[in-house]
Amino acid sequence: MQFLHIYSTIPDVSLSTSHYLVQISLKIFLITISFAVLQNFLTVGQSKSARCDDLESLKKRKCAANKIENPRGSIAVNKDKPVTNRKDVAEKLKPEDITQIQPQKLTLTLRSGEPQTFQLKFKRAEDYPIDLYYLMDLSFSMRDDLENVKNLGTDLMEEMRKITSDFRIGFGSFVEKTVMPYISTTPARLLNPCTGNENCTSPFSYKNVLKLTEDGDEFNKLVSQQQISGNLDSPEGGFDAIMQVAVCEKDIGWRNVTRLLVFSTDAGFHFAGDGKLGGIVLPNDGRCHLENNMYTMSHYYDYPSIAHLVQKLSDHNIQTIFAVTEEFQPVYKELKNLIPKSAVGTLSSNSSNVIKLILDAYNSLSSEVILENSKLPEGVSITYQSICKNGVESSGDNGRKCSNISIGDEVFFKISIESQKCPSHGKSEIIKIKPLGFTEEVEVVLNFICDCQCAAEGQPKSKKCSGGNGTFECGACKCNEGRIGLSCECSKDEVRTEDLDANCRKDNGTDICSNSGDCVCGICECKKRENPAEVYSGKYCECDNFNCDRSNNKLCGGHGRCECRKCICDANYTGSACDCSLDTSTCLAKNGQICNGRGTCDCGICKCTNPKFQGPTCETCPTCPGVCTEHKDCVQCRAFDAGPKKETCEQECSYFNLIKVSDRDKLPQPTDQSYPLTHCKERDANDCWFYYTYAIRNDTKEVYVVENLECPAGPDIIPIVAGVVAGIVLIGLALLLIWKLLMIIHDRREFAKFEKEKMNAKWDTGENPIYKSAVTTVVNPKYEGK
Repeated sequence: MQFLHIYSTIPDVSLSTSHYLVQISLKIFLITISFAVLQNFLTVGQSKSARCDDLESLKKRKCAANKIENPRGSIAVNKDKPVTNRKDVAEKLKPEDITQIQPQKLTLTLRSGEPQTFQLKFKRAEDYPIDLYYLMDLSFSMRDDLENVKNLGTDLMEEMRKITSDFRIGFGSFVEKTVMPYISTTPARLLNPCTGNENCTSPFSYKNVLKLTEDGDEFNKLVSQQQISGNLDSPEGGFDAIMQVAVCEKDIGWRNVTRLLVFSTDAGFHFAGDGKLGGIVLPNDGRCHLENNMYTMSHYYDYPSIAHLVQKLSDHNIQTIFAVTEEFQPVYKELKNLIPKSAVGTLSSNSSNVIKLILDAYNSLSSEVILENSKLPEGVSITYQSICKNGVESSGDNGRKCSNISIGDEVFFKISIESQKCPSHGKSEIIKIKPLGFTEEVEVVLNFICDCQCAAEGQPKSKKCSGGNGTFECGACKCNEGRIGLSCECSKDEVRTEDLDANCRKDNGTDICSNSGDCVCGICECKKRENPAEVYSGKYCECDNFNCDRSNNKLCGGHGRCECRKCICDANYTGSACDCSLDTSTCLAKNGQICNGRGTCDCGICKCTNPKFQGPTCETCPTCPGVCTEHKDCVQCRAFDAGPKKETCEQECSYFNLIKVSDRDKLPQPTDQSYPLTHCKERDANDCWFYYTYAIRNDTKEVYVVENLECPAGPDIIPIVAGVVAGIVLIGLALLLIWKLLMIIHDRREFAKFEKEKMNAKWDTGENPIYKSAVTTVVNPKYEGK
């Protein structure tokens, strides 16, 4: 909310006696005068702070326009050096002469609730210097990797020369904390931690082998002299080494250029808390502890936490490349998500692909810019909007970054800074905005508008403030210590509180200021609520604008305003919660009648007098027969002199005008009418159809009816009888034919079966028991055929 200040005058009243009762009388008199002077603006019960409000509220309260101060915020650019275009510069520039972000310094004057927006430009400079520090795990498992790193210096130097002409490289190594249980502390193992015939160097935590240099051969020379060491557990002490590389800027030789840290390992890492295994409980202090290029406090301080590393890497603008084996890719990818401006590459088993890995990771990191800001003062907020390559805009969390930026590309960021309140000290604040991984930053000085201009013209010890007991500024008294009241007319020590509290009790009750305010000098000053729109008012703070009746969860139904706990309704609304609408348009039925003539319109809602009718306009009747059925008998008796009401037609059916037409085409059509019309088709006792329409026009009921009935023609008996007889004959013939066909089929099947059995028959007389041969043969038993 934007706050303004108004000012007026208060007359000077001095005290002429020191007698206690006279003092009380004069103070009450002063209170009365002060209120009389300020009553044209401050209402009863309002404190002096109510003079500050938004512009519209002050105008509604009839504050004179020439008495309103409305200070505005502003933006001033203090340093606006253009981004560097190397095409326009022939000679080689120093790193400090290269500019990639513009402007570099601004001053913002902030008013509460009023954001100030400015734009930053970022451009990746060509041939920007690079410092690269190679930090390698020298535990025993990395012995084959060391051989491939020994020639890394000159090879990497040659490749990086294609990107920048100003490249420096350094080397460091790490193993583990030199205490149990991370390493073996036996004398023999301290000299050579490796088993078998392996010749290893003594274990160490971190060693800065080579500070950043332009000499690739020197890199190769010193790296080739390194020896593998060893430790007991699998996770390594790499976090100790990263912390020292980040904070020991002089020992490493970091410049204010692009800083790359390549972290090469084939194992996991220890982090804060793991030091307890070795009896180390002191948290890492985040300071440099290198002596003779060796980390000397590994046995004293615990491993740093991930958050601590993130802070230090960000503070020192270091971008990290994790070159790890495939086995530990998932672990370091999770770590990458916690460390801004970092990348993960897959290291081959012997580090043969390390150069390609570094180049790919560098290109990935340098193609993305992410803005971050320093800690904001209390009550200050900041929002980002990015305008990236090809005009792509993003906001929210994505408004801080742009991706796929090539060298020479320009991107823009719109940054809004808003203050919700003034700082307690009232002084200027400085915040810094910078791209992650870059040394350049934008300094933003924040000034706060906490007072109106009239405050500078205040009159100390003004006679308008009870004879000099306060400073008169902006039309009101700012009381000295120990004085209270609109005009500082009361002293906290001179009068008894109970004497003045009696003036703050309504109807001699027990509640002071209705428990909604403070009794200040015998006058109620109402309390403020968290919502500025909700206020207490009245002489005893007995009124408010938020405790009125509600409808649909809205104060006064959203159709009125709350004054002293009663709703003052807008036009066309009434009721205790302004929820009763006087507008009858919502009650109009299709025939133009209010509630279809069958009810009353109450608060914009129809209340049907006939219980048979329902609906918002009393037009629905679930138990009614319908318009056509309702008027059928009357139409039939009047138009055709027939039907059940033929005898009582004149008495019961004279309520409508009857118009006869010759055919259905001449009946009124719905498109021709501006009033409701119903088309009906009904049947009489002789099964004849008659057609008519029913309508109400100007409260007159009209019925148009076709004068001719549509009766169905009688049936022709002879064709029907002939057809029935012919049908029976045909059906009989069909049945006979079907029977005959079935018999023929059956006989053929039986004959075929007989023929088949005949063909398969076999006649054998020897087997017939009835057959007796006529020949009898007798054989002599003694005959031997001689």
